[in-house]
Amino acid sequence: MALFDSQFYRPSSEQYDNPENHGLRYDAVEFVTLDGVRLSAWWFPADGSARGTVIHFHGNAGNITGHFVQTAWLPAAGYHVLCFDYRGFGGSEGTVTRTGTILDAHAAIDYVLAREDADPMRILLFGQSLGGAVAIVAAAERDDLAGVAVDGAFSDYREEVHWVLKQHWLTRGVAKLIVRWGISRGQDPIDCVERVAPTPLFLMHGKEDRICPWEMSQDLYDRANEPKGLWLIPSAGHYEALNEMADIGRPKLLHFFQSCVEAAEIKGVSAPSRGL
Repeated sequence: MALFDSQFYRPSSEQYDNPENHGLRYDAVEFVTLDGVRLSAWWFPADGSARGTVIHFHGNAGNITGHFVQTAWLPAAGYHVLCFDYRGFGGSEGTVTRTGTILDAHAAIDYVLAREDADPMRILLFGQSLGGAVAIVAAAERDDLAGVAVDGAFSDYREEVHWVLKQHWLTRGVAKLIVRWGISRGQDPIDCVERVAPTPLFLMHGKEDRICPWEMSQDLYDRANEPKGLWLIPSAGHYEALNEMADIGRPKLLHFFQSCVEAAEIKGVSAPSRGL
């Protein structure tokens, strides 16, 4: 990694919350990446017959014990959920890197595809912030997904750092130099998003986001191929679409997921590849 690449990741092993506090059934599970790193995860079974399986890609800080609440409502809506920690986060082994997060993403998808209780035609990705960036890159490398939803993602690692540095007068004048010498190129969502299609893509972003600018989701949408959707939310900040605006955001996300699994069934997708 370049000098400041590690600033994208704030892993922790702290226990922030647990599913029992929310009355959720779950199993602690593990799986191994192609390069031999063991990852920890939680599997939440759907209530009743499952509509599909959602793999949650969390943001850049903490671990799943603080992020699972973002998708804790999905089992009651009929979806299995897998929440996993990237390498170096929570109980997962290893040290986080940009390349490593992509390998972790593929390992999570392959784990779900191998489960007997998960329909391989109905695998959905949901990424938030950094997790959205990772989900887009991983989805561009696969042909076995029913849909990808992204909340508050950035489009380019260097551009994200440049934007953040420009917000502060102390770093505004050196922003370009820091980005040039401190942030590496590669695996940027903007360079991959065209290849997500024909998998449906849905981008959501609050226009009051002070962490990742909403214009980046607009850029991703403009670059992506159909089928695609974009929801820019005038009064929402980072991560607020499914929380402060849950009465609007959650139905929108569920509608997208349902349309994805219905489209996959209509196409008669069978025996999808197992990915990388």
